[in-house]
Amino acid sequence: MRDGEASGPAGARRRTLGDRPPAAQWAALLGLSVVLVAGLEVVRLPAALLIGPMASAIVIAVAGGRLAVPPQPFLLAQALLGCMVARSIPLSTLEAVFADWPISLAVVCSVMAASTGLGWTLARTRVLPGATAVWGTVPGAASVTMLMAEASGADSRLVAVMQYLRLVVVAALAAAVARFVGVQAPARDLAETWFPAVDMTWLAATLGVALAGAAIGSRLRIPAGGLMLPMAAGVLLQDLGVLRIELPPALLAVSYALIGWSIGLRFTRPILMHAARLLPRILGAIVVLIAVCGLLALALSAIADVDLLTAYLATSPGGLDTVAIIAASTNIDLPFVMAMQTSRFLCVLLLGPSLARLVATRFEPRPNAGDG
Repeated sequence: MRDGEASGPAGARRRTLGDRPPAAQWAALLGLSVVLVAGLEVVRLPAALLIGPMASAIVIAVAGGRLAVPPQPFLLAQALLGCMVARSIPLSTLEAVFADWPISLAVVCSVMAASTGLGWTLARTRVLPGATAVWGTVPGAASVTMLMAEASGADSRLVAVMQYLRLVVVAALAAAVARFVGVQAPARDLAETWFPAVDMTWLAATLGVALAGAAIGSRLRIPAGGLMLPMAAGVLLQDLGVLRIELPPALLAVSYALIGWSIGLRFTRPILMHAARLLPRILGAIVVLIAVCGLLALALSAIADVDLLTAYLATSPGGLDTVAIIAASTNIDLPFVMAMQTSRFLCVLLLGPSLARLVATRFEPRPNAGDG
């Protein structure tokens, strides 16, 4: 018997959302997603376009819904996310990393060591499985991390809980710090924000890169290939000047929704209760990581001769997009902040799978000697 199904006094089964036609279930999911996204946008929560649909999908799944995102749209959504990331990290951004490589290397390695240490601790104390613990504590790049975690065999549902809970905490702290120093978010025109002018030629080219990368990645069975190949191709083609990545906000919103739905619809009542029981320890790990990054910011401010807000945003364990939104509206060293965040993001991409495998192998259950 599925969660949410119960028998009445006469043995009749209680109707659940899953008993309704699929069209009605999708309509409920879409409507709830719109409401939650609108509410999160009002309070200016970063990643609202992904958190809202994911939370809505969790509600629908726990209520007995029987929906699943088809693999082809999900793969295309991954590819478009890869192109979005590629647009955010042109190769020119890395020049600042190479210019101050000793400092960049020290800070990035310190943050990665702290997050891996937390993941190791969570796995060692049997709070979470090894790979899930590592991916859940990886700093930044939450949407990308979820997809890579799933490809490496981790529980993407628990990874999503850990990543987005930390994103909310980090975003709130970063916004509070920015407001404390007198930063006000710029006003945005709704029409220009959601429906800007779009170059259809470059949009078609971007979609071509996304589709080709997703198809090749899927055919070659590359882990997270639907995300990684379009991202790598986008960075290279953009740097060569043969591609301008054009992604309308509305199209990205659909991609975020598909990814959020895909993760959220896999939740069940037992996994949700398990995540709730782990909440105090997950929050503890988040506080420790933020505190470590705060100490690194103090050291970076003194060593690199940058102001404290610049150092704080450069070491913040939030998402690259979250930091970029706040940093772009402040009087700080923006290239330095984005270079540090980008270098750490690339470090996550390169080292994340190996670290997850290492911890998973170290703490995976071993068969008894008598097992056949």
